[in-house]
Amino acid sequence: MTVHSQQTSPAHLVRGSSEDAMTVCVLDDETGMVETLQESLRCLGYASIGTSDPQYALELIDQGRVRVVMSDVKMPGMDGLEFLEKALHRDPGVYVVLMNGFYSIDNAIAAVKHGAYDYIPKPVDRMRLKKSLDELASSFSRRKRIRGLQQQLLSDLEFHGIVGRSPAMVEVFEMVRKVARHYTNILLVGATGTGKELIARSIHQMSPVAQQRFAICNCSAMVDTLLESQLFGHMRGSFTGATDTRPGLFEYANGGTVFLDEVGETSLSMQSKLLRVIQNREIQRVGSPEVRHVDVRLIAATNRDLRAEVLAGRFRDDLFYRLSTIQIRVPSLSERMDDLPLLIQCFLKKYNETYSKQIQGLTRRAQAVLLQHGWPGNVRELENVISCACLTSTSEFIDVDDLPENLKKPAEPNRREGDSWHPLPLEEVRRQHIRRVLESCEGNRVRAAHMLGIGRTSLYRFLKRSEKNAPQTAAR
Repeated sequence: MTVHSQQTSPAHLVRGSSEDAMTVCVLDDETGMVETLQESLRCLGYASIGTSDPQYALELIDQGRVRVVMSDVKMPGMDGLEFLEKALHRDPGVYVVLMNGFYSIDNAIAAVKHGAYDYIPKPVDRMRLKKSLDELASSFSRRKRIRGLQQQLLSDLEFHGIVGRSPAMVEVFEMVRKVARHYTNILLVGATGTGKELIARSIHQMSPVAQQRFAICNCSAMVDTLLESQLFGHMRGSFTGATDTRPGLFEYANGGTVFLDEVGETSLSMQSKLLRVIQNREIQRVGSPEVRHVDVRLIAATNRDLRAEVLAGRFRDDLFYRLSTIQIRVPSLSERMDDLPLLIQCFLKKYNETYSKQIQGLTRRAQAVLLQHGWPGNVRELENVISCACLTSTSEFIDVDDLPENLKKPAEPNRREGDSWHPLPLEEVRRQHIRRVLESCEGNRVRAAHMLGIGRTSLYRFLKRSEKNAPQTAAR
């Protein structure tokens, strides 16, 4: 017969509030042993729930009612090691103390390696049990204080919605403070997903025109005709579908700030029109001869190397120099890994509120996976990972199983020269070298050609030949 019993400790012995009290589940197939251990726990000041049913103990873990389980090793149906495995699978943050009448050092080491917090002999020595549980209670209390400090730190280190304490980000924040007061054009440079729009917003919020409008335009999302209408406005009947007259973003944000994201994707004809806005502070709606004066601060952003684009003839040098009066480089996440814990905490807070969850943090192994990842998608990729994990996690702590598949696969170790070496044709060595240089240049072919010391045309010709031969090579 399955027996469940619950005991609470005297009020003056319970550590902390009822919410913080560390409730212990006692699991043993002998009812008498369950009652004896619960009495010991009561005297030590710990609330407890006793049961002889391992499945019921697992349900308590699922419900978050217990954080510590004292389990006998020898039980019919499900032994202690099997219970330990299932308990850790359901909640990697649970602590399991195994008890055995046939104690040995080898068994204790094996149990700890499998994830047990402690392995104690039966009959249980009360002082040994007290020491083990007091250490756990102290750890829980310390963790709660750390979480509180992390929340305070998160609040203190937030810069207009941007979180960061790494030297690279502190430098960005200092630059923003300096330039925000002045009415000038600014160019933000950085890889996709680094948070350039947030930096642009912070500049506007700290500027003298913070009370005016902040307009955003993604230049890579529209063809030229639509982009021109979006920025400068249009007159009724100026093109098919223009059923009414509309002002553009420059008129909409007159007196404020216009943020042009991915400005490097614009065509040369559009660049000439942007240059006119910067130089003369005037625009013309599509289909209108009337010149309208505007007074806007222009913040542009790009993930391209605009200097290389200028050399390649794809970006106007006069526009580049006008836009880059002040240039701020936004670092990638791999350059600011010191900020990773803070960013994780920030996103956990955000998505706990969004999904009505109570996720406390990440397990150690999940943290290790995130620290080892290269984060090619930068902060945006990290936010997507935490959002997905918060949505799918059923525990108080996000574990490896809650992370996307691409993060679970360990990265291939870097092979040193001479490791598993085998001869390759010279053409293959050349192909691999060019591929690595392109990767280091983030796909920028102009910069890659410069680093390789060859002409841009030669590089394009080689890549075209390489792509053409790729299917044949794969077919062999």
